[in-house]
Amino acid sequence: MSLHESRVVRHPVVFRRVQVISTQVLSPSMRRIVVGGEELAGFTSGAPDDHVKLFFPNAEGEFVTPTMTPQGPVYPEGKAHSPMRDYTPRHYDVEANTLTLDFVRHGDGPAVRWAERAQPGDALALGGPRGSFVAADDFDHYVLLGDETALPAISRWLEEMPDDGRQVQVFIEIPEEDDRQDLQCQADAQVSWLERNGVPAATSTLLEDTLRDFDPPEGDTFYWIACESRRARMMRKFLEGHLQVPKDWIRATGYWKHDANGEDED
Repeated sequence: MSLHESRVVRHPVVFRRVQVISTQVLSPSMRRIVVGGEELAGFTSGAPDDHVKLFFPNAEGEFVTPTMTPQGPVYPEGKAHSPMRDYTPRHYDVEANTLTLDFVRHGDGPAVRWAERAQPGDALALGGPRGSFVAADDFDHYVLLGDETALPAISRWLEEMPDDGRQVQVFIEIPEEDDRQDLQCQADAQVSWLERNGVPAATSTLLEDTLRDFDPPEGDTFYWIACESRRARMMRKFLEGHLQVPKDWIRATGYWKHDANGEDED
């Protein structure tokens, strides 16, 4: 096997109906919702940055989800599609058959509106994950950078890293100090919190400034980036162009997209 061989594992796409089990406010900017139900049995999430598609009630209060076909997803005719957004499966408890989802409390989209009002017993539909990106586990160092939307994935990254000598440096941009969370990790991890303190997430440069001033450690380093789409793209270009990091040693994902003329998109 060659060094640093990351891979993608595909999963059958399954659509499920679940119910809210409990809710919890984690911080001023994040609310946790635990869902469960018989249809959740067999749920699989193989990597920290997996995502599921959450489907919310349409204007008529109905869940209208697609059926997967060889030609792709097909929706029932004559019905308005359910709004959908991508979210990280924070934790799946096999024994309890429950799935934990963390919602960032910003904007006024269908996901935020639903999460703010969610109560035990409320219904939700979800699909996936359809695949898992499994990063190679033989890098000397791992650098994780993201804003609050990446915090669920970063938390999973840290929890699932073994105590095997690897070193992890984490930079998390959050709205304010009260948005910090207790993170668990067995690996040798250093976590830095970057607080915007009123600066909009779309125009902040805290992550970019940190990356520009970053002194890469000796050895091979894998970089994982997740934040606003344009910002993630520019940081990838910086790593490739200025630090000469191989493309396969970077995973940069836009977790949301800023729309200067309207609502930001998850």
